[in-house]
Amino acid sequence: MRNILSLLAFSVSSAAFVHPGALHTAQDFTRINTYLANQVEPHNTTWTLLSASTYAQSSYQPTPKETVYRGYNGVDSENYPSLYRDTAAAYQLAIRWRITNDTSYADAAINILNSWAASLVAIEGTSDKYLASGLYGYQMANAAELMSDYTGWDSSNKTATGKMLTDVFGAMNTRFMEEHNGQDYYHYYANWDLCNLASLLAIGIFTDNQTMYDYALNWVRTGPSNGALPVFAIANYTESGSNKVLTQGQEAGRDQGHSTLDMVLFGIVAQQAYNQGDDIFAEYSNEILNAAEYAAKYNVGYDVPYTLYESYQGPQTVISNNSRGAVRPGFELLSAHYGPVKGLDSYWTDSYRDWVNGNSTNGVEGGGGNYGPNSGGFDGLGFGSLLYRRA
Repeated sequence: MRNILSLLAFSVSSAAFVHPGALHTAQDFTRINTYLANQVEPHNTTWTLLSASTYAQSSYQPTPKETVYRGYNGVDSENYPSLYRDTAAAYQLAIRWRITNDTSYADAAINILNSWAASLVAIEGTSDKYLASGLYGYQMANAAELMSDYTGWDSSNKTATGKMLTDVFGAMNTRFMEEHNGQDYYHYYANWDLCNLASLLAIGIFTDNQTMYDYALNWVRTGPSNGALPVFAIANYTESGSNKVLTQGQEAGRDQGHSTLDMVLFGIVAQQAYNQGDDIFAEYSNEILNAAEYAAKYNVGYDVPYTLYESYQGPQTVISNNSRGAVRPGFELLSAHYGPVKGLDSYWTDSYRDWVNGNSTNGVEGGGGNYGPNSGGFDGLGFGSLLYRRA
């Protein structure tokens, strides 16, 4: 077993990280501001939606906790909504600052990050605590990364945020990947791996920890567990007519809420790596696109082939129609990369993106707060119709 502590040690990159450079770069905001200046759609409508968000107001006040609980352990009440709400707010405020240069948004985002850095020491609960460490780890690290060049962020507070992300989230991310909560590598479904890997990548970027970044990147590439590209792909099929590959993902026989979540998380992992010069999007012959096309085609109402999958819960003999047509924001990122950026056929991914947007507020991809109050509505940071869409 690899030494977990060694992965958390600070390791300066020999080739400096790009900052900001997790989900978004400075060049992205130049593009976005050009679209907004020209009132291009759907960017303008999405910006209006973001600006109206409860979580994007400079008056927002965080509610940090010393210990966050996700999953009832029989003793401690769950309190993790405070974390996902505050994390969504930090991100949305950071986006507003980067677009407007209004420091009131920057200061509000920093207040959230500083408050949690000064308070949080542990994430507990049931095994679900590892979902919290992954999902809210990548989200908080992305908010911090967006603020990384803000001159109004005191260096000691910025360092404290990096330490909290590393010592609390990063430690749990790595522990899950190494130990899988006492289970074998194939027990937990892919989304558990993917959110924790997304978190390690984002924290590694923010803290310039090359060791942490490389660990997550190599895991996605080679495995050995379900969130790794070579393990995630259950079967490949050639689509009649287009002759393109459709890849059955690991959770297709479980339900479509998680099947689509996997693709959203793969997009987050790949986008973060791409902004640092590592093209996970292209690996295994564009496997992420192929898997997104498979999931998207089924979720917009078309049949796809299926191969039996033996999960830890038993054999999954047919593709699951549970939550089919789920409204899952996050496909804007995948559609933008594979279509306009790469020039590849992303027809079904685009179709599912449009299905989700058509069933969302104002016909665009929203973010935290636009898809209900529960945690599932906060799994992705969203607002991709503004942040990723190319005109």
